[in-house]
Amino acid sequence: MRKFLFAAAAALLIAGPAAAETVAIVNARIETVGKAGSIPSGTLVIKDGRIAAVGADVKVPEGARIVDAQGGVVTPGLISPSTNLTVTEVDLIKETRDDGSGTQLSAGFDISYGINPASALIPLARQGGVTRVVVTPTLTGGGDGEDQEEGGSADAGLLQGGGGGGKGDPRLFAGQAAIVSLDASDTDPLVKARVAVALDLGQAGAANAGGSRGASLVLVRAALQDARDFNNNRAAYDRGATRDFGLSRVDLEALVPVVQGRIPLLIRVHRASDIRQALKLASDEKIKIIIEGAEEGWLVAADLAAAGVPVIIDTEADLPDQFETLGSRLDNAARLQAAGVLVVIAGSRDFNNLRQARFNAGMSVPYGMTWQQALAAVTLNPAKAWGMADRVGSLEVGKEADVVIWSGDPLDTQSWPTAVFIGGTQQPMTSRAQQLRDRYAKPDNGYPVQYR
Repeated sequence: MRKFLFAAAAALLIAGPAAAETVAIVNARIETVGKAGSIPSGTLVIKDGRIAAVGADVKVPEGARIVDAQGGVVTPGLISPSTNLTVTEVDLIKETRDDGSGTQLSAGFDISYGINPASALIPLARQGGVTRVVVTPTLTGGGDGEDQEEGGSADAGLLQGGGGGGKGDPRLFAGQAAIVSLDASDTDPLVKARVAVALDLGQAGAANAGGSRGASLVLVRAALQDARDFNNNRAAYDRGATRDFGLSRVDLEALVPVVQGRIPLLIRVHRASDIRQALKLASDEKIKIIIEGAEEGWLVAADLAAAGVPVIIDTEADLPDQFETLGSRLDNAARLQAAGVLVVIAGSRDFNNLRQARFNAGMSVPYGMTWQQALAAVTLNPAKAWGMADRVGSLEVGKEADVVIWSGDPLDTQSWPTAVFIGGTQQPMTSRAQQLRDRYAKPDNGYPVQYR
């Protein structure tokens, strides 16, 4: 035990100064995604966890540790705008899922309590250049979640954010999202909890409300009014002197910041007409929203731009696999961008495929976006959408040093990070899969032949 405690203390002493050290990344093509734009050959200095200098003529500070990018590309860390990383290990084993599916809570479910900083899947995301993620809850089924099979979901498709209309009262909201850092040295990676309340509309929302889009919107509007009335009459509520509300106190409390305009609703919606309904909901209720999905967003691009609503999209969604995505097309991102919409590009929500976002960003370029717009859509734009652009998302002096060095074009499938810094701390570039490979690959390591 003493040896263990000594080793742990030593590890802390070693890890402690890492974020405080001064690092100079030299010989780099720097894509700042900021006012400085592209720097063909320059130096970026990290000091005390923040960007201290960036430019073509920056001098290396005395005593700085030098990291030679060898002509590689340096970018801000990628930000995954909506994922279940850190709260799900195996999709089809419900015991490993803390994403909110099956819970009886509605808006009150707080996903931040289930975050697992020791998830074996975090290193995979870091290896893809992802430094921060927005962890969002999943709404699978309604009420008591009895539509799930033992060990998984009755319909794997429901895991991607759509209801099931199960037994019990309709569960309108999926719960509250959180922002998480992927820093390997941080045992408490939560950056900010309760940054939004997730809501499914369209086909999934209809299922959660018993089968009708109209019913889901009526219930959502009623819930928002309940939250206002609850907040304005808390003393009466505590005395039992108010009318009956459709949600529990926990759920009403969670919706108060939404109706006050302090946090947005993350609305998952796909069809053009449903997007218009979401925009009308936001206008009527005077609330902030972020749209996720929006396969038919290009049809209402002008409306989205006029409302100033950020849109999270998968640029590879071009097949009409549902009636509400008949208008899907590969230039959706470019058309939204051209209209003035803040476009955020995502990949799969799945924890094990976050690298797909940068490939999706690359895919958007031949379909109309510029390369710089595509890079911004996986770095600065998600930071803007989620209210952290003052801290991360671009390589500018004073911002937290979430920095990635790439072997080549970061939007190219053949390029990979050679180094990742989060908050100025250089991250390990190994994963459990690699460790297992190395452990059992050598024939002279003393393991039985079955493990070789």
